[in-house]
Amino acid sequence: MPIRTLIRRRSTTWRALATVVVAILTAALLTPAAAQAATRTGRPIRESGPVYSYAHAIRESVWVDTGLDEDGDGHTDRVAADIVRPAEPARQGRKVPVIMDASPYYSCCGRGNESQVKTYDAHGHVVRMPLFYDNFFVPRGYAFVGVDLAGTNRSDGCVDVGGRSDIQSAKAVIDWLNGRARAYTSRTGAQTVKATWTNGRAGMIGKSWDATIANGVAATGVRGLKTIVPISGISSWYDYYFAQGAPLYDGGPDELAGYVESDAAHAHCAAVQKELADGSPRSGDWTGLWTQRDYVKDAAKVRASVFLVHGMQDLNVRTKHFGQWWDALAKHGVHRKIWLSQTGHVDPFDYRRGAWVDTLHRWFDHELLGYDNGVDREPMADIERHPDQWVTSPVWPPRTTRTAVLHPAAGTGAGVGTLGLRRAAGTETFTDDPKLSETDWAAHLTTPTPEKAGFLTAPLAHDLRLSGSSTVTVTATATTASAHLSAVLVDLGPDTIRDYADAAEGITTLDNRTCWGESTAGDSACFKETRAKTAKVDYTVFSRGWGDLGHYASLARGVPLTPGKAYTMTLRLAATDHVVPKGHRLALVIAGTDKDLIDPPATRPTLTVDLSRTTAGLPLVGGTPAFALATSGSSATTPAPRTLTGVRAPNATRHVPE
Repeated sequence: MPIRTLIRRRSTTWRALATVVVAILTAALLTPAAAQAATRTGRPIRESGPVYSYAHAIRESVWVDTGLDEDGDGHTDRVAADIVRPAEPARQGRKVPVIMDASPYYSCCGRGNESQVKTYDAHGHVVRMPLFYDNFFVPRGYAFVGVDLAGTNRSDGCVDVGGRSDIQSAKAVIDWLNGRARAYTSRTGAQTVKATWTNGRAGMIGKSWDATIANGVAATGVRGLKTIVPISGISSWYDYYFAQGAPLYDGGPDELAGYVESDAAHAHCAAVQKELADGSPRSGDWTGLWTQRDYVKDAAKVRASVFLVHGMQDLNVRTKHFGQWWDALAKHGVHRKIWLSQTGHVDPFDYRRGAWVDTLHRWFDHELLGYDNGVDREPMADIERHPDQWVTSPVWPPRTTRTAVLHPAAGTGAGVGTLGLRRAAGTETFTDDPKLSETDWAAHLTTPTPEKAGFLTAPLAHDLRLSGSSTVTVTATATTASAHLSAVLVDLGPDTIRDYADAAEGITTLDNRTCWGESTAGDSACFKETRAKTAKVDYTVFSRGWGDLGHYASLARGVPLTPGKAYTMTLRLAATDHVVPKGHRLALVIAGTDKDLIDPPATRPTLTVDLSRTTAGLPLVGGTPAFALATSGSSATTPAPRTLTGVRAPNATRHVPE
């Protein structure tokens, strides 16, 4: 999932200031002799080096007052922030920037491929901080801060799953780093402590829920937060639990809160969990709870730059999250960069380790230290086109991307039709079968089956690239009072892809380790290596969208369907960047329940699709002319029926953003 991004132009004042600051920072991040030499020559510093001792770093904990009392004990909640920072700058009176990961997982579940948790010494100071961030960046002149979200590990308060308490947990720490909030040396004591050792410039990073917190804090517009690096992050919690009214999981945020909360929170936070349950009805209706947890609506407030990373086959935090967040940030001119991989819910440290550490290092050096290292002039996007094969895009989506409107049409046999530019007439009919999923539909794309309607192009004469988010507008009549719809895009042709449906979602963990930073006896910088886990397939499902037809008019309230009445609904498919190669076919499948990816409706309807009022809007590089060129010279004949091979069916047994 690489992407290199940069959209907000820095002012000339910042550039000038960065040039001046270079000489000052030299003294902080190089040895004295090297610093004097670099300053004399006037050469810009392009990379922070490991010049400080990690073994002798200062390790301390503070408890930051959030100003909230979510657990109702009559005292404002304090969140624990464990800090590792270089000792040498502090002794010399120099201030350092901060890299921060705010997480609910530091004690209950762990972080990273090896599920690391925080460990502490007898005095309560952190010994092991999960992941490599502190090992690598502290010797390079950064402080690392690991924040326990409210209601988890050593923090007060309650887990409210992306709400006010979650976001304030981390925002309060940013405020403290900038002198705007109060912190204490203990969880219950009265001795205050100030962050005199930092210049207040902070960057947030994290995967999944941690990334979500970074998104949410950035959406407050808090001053001092200069950049965020969200890896597989949620941008709107409604879209984690529902797809346009269709429930994705048999559960809600109250269950997730119970999964991560501390014993103390469990004893005092029943009222908060009830609010979560009451505010997230399984009807799929949008409520005030979801409005509070929608960060996309507040994209205009974002001051921080954003280096976004996501797996294009992530079926946990699905790619709609990054697509809508990216588009909203672009609309408001936010400075951006993006990596997109073929994996599922996987950290880039575990699929492109060397390039990731190097790029992240340069990103933080540029955004937090002001180094003119060129990262802002590199291509905006890195995209994994094949396992371990990456391409770049100067801008993402490419500037020539335009929506092409395609029309499904009936074929020579029922259930296997064509996909093209001409409007069609007629209908297709299918019956919802909740025992089948998108892999069943795609495997039988060339065969009429009762549970889906498939539409295929002719074999392409040229590559066809989709970049961004698609829509499928369906006009359908149901036989019952409830119905769910699914629309998936399929690349029909042989390929070798990352096996995203495997338990590890596209990687295999090896026994050997590589080291990224400095180690201590209690905190190793060495982590198990990985390699790509691949699968040979006859087809690839590369984008999906779902919805409850009863929410055709509004997410605010679903309605019972009138059998025999036609309804029109536009499904918003997940963002992606995919090339359908020459010789392959592009296919659209319209069906009902996508097993293990959405829950079934209360009834089992038969749906009749009006093809004259059904379209697919696809973001094609080159737009409609590119599609016309790619499909020219051959007729969309129906391929010979056969069962196709793909990855195994999605397995959604665990729904936790971690």
